[in-house]
Amino acid sequence: MHKEVELSLLAQQLTALDRRAPQAWFATGNCFSLQKEHDVAIKFFSRAIQVDPSFVYAYSLLAMEYIYLEEFDKALTCFRNAIRLDKRHYQAWYGVGQIYYKQEKFKYAEEHYRKALTINPLSSVLMCSMGVAQHAQHKTDQALTTLTSAIQADPKNPLCMFHRASILSASDRHKEALEELEALKEIIPRESLVYFLMGKVQKKLGNTHLAMMNFSWAMDLDPKGLNNQIKEAVNKRYVTEDEDSLARLEADSALDADGAATFDTGDLDASDMMNNTGEGTSALGGAAGSAVTTPGARMEGLMHVPDLHAVESYESL
Repeated sequence: MHKEVELSLLAQQLTALDRRAPQAWFATGNCFSLQKEHDVAIKFFSRAIQVDPSFVYAYSLLAMEYIYLEEFDKALTCFRNAIRLDKRHYQAWYGVGQIYYKQEKFKYAEEHYRKALTINPLSSVLMCSMGVAQHAQHKTDQALTTLTSAIQADPKNPLCMFHRASILSASDRHKEALEELEALKEIIPRESLVYFLMGKVQKKLGNTHLAMMNFSWAMDLDPKGLNNQIKEAVNKRYVTEDEDSLARLEADSALDADGAATFDTGDLDASDMMNNTGEGTSALGGAAGSAVTTPGARMEGLMHVPDLHAVESYESL
């Protein structure tokens, strides 16, 4: 909220100084974007481009608004215009990769993430995105190597740790997955998704009681089920249908035993993470996008929608 107020004040100051300056329109578009008023943000970013057709960042943020509205063709055009103006604008390469990932064109997504990494090789967010795209192509060993590199680049990035734990679990390396989740729990102790995945891992290890405890804790941290969509995304990417059915029964049993409402552990792909923190919300994202100031909010939508709204979003890549 403090950042939003600062940005709003900056936009007002820039507009007062010179309404013809593209930065004024750009900052105002950022304000509306942060308020989720994407149609209005599009008008301001478009105006910034009209005033200065060489404004690279305006093309990228305009593309992000189109992604939120699922107008992917328009988003691709904007990202490509940004690349045309600056071939080293790695955020645009990353954005194109995000679109391809959403369209399940994982090979093309990986190629664009790799291009972005050649420009910014130390970005843990880019490495994390590429690792998830590799896993989607069943390149499990490559994905784990990439995610390990991402964690080495940023040891406190919970998004990378969560993905690596998910892949380890999907590869039947449950004890390693559990170790990763225990470490992750130290970083984000009130993240319901961590307990949710720990419950699944404990179930696979045959520790039914511990599985039920973790499912119950996940529900306590997310009593309104705000993370159900995210859980569905994780299951979709990392869990087989049979495993999902078993986990759902265990979760329901655990929560019923506590007298609480059950939550759906449906089909979940780690690409739809929320980018808020605190009780009832997800600290895991975000990327990607995404996504900006909190540890896991570096990408909004764990691999689907990177949050490149504010300038600081770019710094997280």
